[in-house]
Amino acid sequence: MHHTLNKRLFLVLFSGCSITAPLMAQNKSGEHKKDTLTTANTQKTLGEIVVSASRKPVTLDNVPSSVTVITKKTLESDMTINTDVTDILAREVPGLAPGTQTNSNVGQTLRGRSVLIMIDGIPQSTPLRNGEVDMRSIDPGVLERIDVLKGATAIYGNGATGGLINYITATPRENKIISGRTTINTTGSLTSLKNSVGGRISQMLQGKYKKFDYIVSGVAEETGEYKDAKGKLVGPNYSLGETDSYNAFAKLGYQVSSRQRLQLMYNYYRSQQNSNYNVVNGDIANGIPASGVLGKPAGVSTGSRGNHNLHLVYQADSLIGGTSLTADAYYESRDDVFYVSFGRFEGGDGQSHTLDKKKGLRLMLNSPLSNKYEVNGTLSYGADLLNDETSQPLVDGRVWVPEMKMLNYAPFAETQWNLWQNLILKAGIRVEKVHVTVDDYNTLPLTGANGAIPPSIRVKGGDLDYTATLFNAGIRYNRLPIFMPYFSFSQGFSVSDVGLALRDSKVNDLKKINTEAVLVNNYELGFVSEHKKFRFELSGFISTSKLGADMIFDPNTGLFNVSRTPERIYGFEAAITYQALHNLDISASYSYLEGKADTAKTGGSYNVYLNGRRIAPPKVSAAINYRPLKALEVRLQYMGVNGRNRFEKNSKGVYNGNEGRVKAYNLVNLNANYKITPHTMLTLGIENLFNEDYFPARAQWFMIPNQYAKGRGAAFNIGIAVNY
Repeated sequence: MHHTLNKRLFLVLFSGCSITAPLMAQNKSGEHKKDTLTTANTQKTLGEIVVSASRKPVTLDNVPSSVTVITKKTLESDMTINTDVTDILAREVPGLAPGTQTNSNVGQTLRGRSVLIMIDGIPQSTPLRNGEVDMRSIDPGVLERIDVLKGATAIYGNGATGGLINYITATPRENKIISGRTTINTTGSLTSLKNSVGGRISQMLQGKYKKFDYIVSGVAEETGEYKDAKGKLVGPNYSLGETDSYNAFAKLGYQVSSRQRLQLMYNYYRSQQNSNYNVVNGDIANGIPASGVLGKPAGVSTGSRGNHNLHLVYQADSLIGGTSLTADAYYESRDDVFYVSFGRFEGGDGQSHTLDKKKGLRLMLNSPLSNKYEVNGTLSYGADLLNDETSQPLVDGRVWVPEMKMLNYAPFAETQWNLWQNLILKAGIRVEKVHVTVDDYNTLPLTGANGAIPPSIRVKGGDLDYTATLFNAGIRYNRLPIFMPYFSFSQGFSVSDVGLALRDSKVNDLKKINTEAVLVNNYELGFVSEHKKFRFELSGFISTSKLGADMIFDPNTGLFNVSRTPERIYGFEAAITYQALHNLDISASYSYLEGKADTAKTGGSYNVYLNGRRIAPPKVSAAINYRPLKALEVRLQYMGVNGRNRFEKNSKGVYNGNEGRVKAYNLVNLNANYKITPHTMLTLGIENLFNEDYFPARAQWFMIPNQYAKGRGAAFNIGIAVNY
């Protein structure tokens, strides 16, 4: 479907920009051939696919780790169900936690740890104060594909302790001066149509003229009320119902010469809920979901007020000694608004928002070390520079998390060798140097569960400095298609939500706060097996860290605190694809994850399970894609979330926050598209085909009454797409 299929050609590009031309794979006799990828949705040339799994272009066969690629065709198919990218990722990526069906990705970890979200290599995540809303940073309609690299990695820097997700934006395909695509969709509930109808319109234009190429796009979408399987309103707190989303995208390229290219990209994304309901808390003990009553919610609209990305890339090939150069500069800013917290803050109710601005420069050189058939080696080297300013004030101006200014400099080098076309060796090093500055500030006291309000503390600011040397190494052997094993060791680094530690400070000096960074070691062992139209991949992993960042509920205060204890997470993933007939494709996957903390810090006794915010229950997915007619394609997709119960109830007879029991549920989606003309396509999607009545996993383990909401019941999505 979208997985790392067959022994084929993929590119791995550091900058994440789709600015390389299709390549040709070379067979052992020295002849060139074009390889093709047969997926559940399409057959296409693999040389056209670029994935962000390393700092240099290599074939995916040369990547000794697990990578998932969601192609444009798969994205388009999934979008006929819904356009929530967090839900698309959950259905398509083994190892990623189930979607939350909200505008927040709290708990949607990758292999139990935080994931770095990027757009064309531009970081969207805010590790200084992780608001966990970064997955919804761009509309999927402007994406060429999504690359997911699993396991701790440092290749793109701070924050990828669980892996990275890179949204690759579209580039012009047609050689015409102008061509385009228009899509119009209407959506709504099949259990209660009243007030549930929404709509979406998307317009994209692209073209090439002499040395210039361009692509521009605009998307506007409005969702109606979300209804559960019984036709009742889904709890509106953070719901994606009644949400208005807009995306504006433009990319301009200029081919300076046959060996040089400039490219400028800008993307704007805004997604805010404008609900007509106030939330009514659910009753967790009795299984009564959160709902809503008519009324204007307090505060300003929640969601992303605006996420801006500006990216300039310069690429030059065949410099001295065959060296290539990629240099880029970027700017990113975002403003994400959260719900009003009633009675929580001293001085009255409050509504917070995270503000983040990033400016970065990156330089990478790639030099060949040997081009011989028996021994082929390359060296990639360069440096990244990032300036990040993050804060979390209240909307009314009160300071909750003070502004943190980070300067991150990281030189790196990575070498890769291909021996006798079968044995791949890879090793790299990256040195992270991080400097964070915080001015003096006063903590904003929070009301505890017992009603007590602690005093405000005047905290002396100062500087925080981090230095970490990170390594990666891997080996893969591709001699026999029936068994191609790989092993990798990689390290990841994160400053671990400094802002959360600052806002919860109980001391009067920055130096006394535990803000030590998290360093993760990741070990992965796996293999790929291919035979004709069958492919199977199995990978197992262990992830360890001497310091964790687990959110633990304190029943005495009713607040969540960060636990800095050693952690060990382990699990495995399996994926299979099979083309049963020329018009019938089958795929399935299974992922299992477990994690524990060494609360006594004994150095080896991992005695306490990590909670649901970190460890997702096992997940099963499957899909059948059938093309009965040349113009008709039908896809049936399944996702099953298994149960997880690791904790005991407290003295009140309920589970503590983040520790709730997850009961299993099963979801089936159906989508179809039919070409009525060569340029016009009708689409139909049915979400939750069998109208499963369920609570999403996060609603169950979170144990927050105002977010104890049901999942969406059966819903439709009808559309038309016109290409010209």
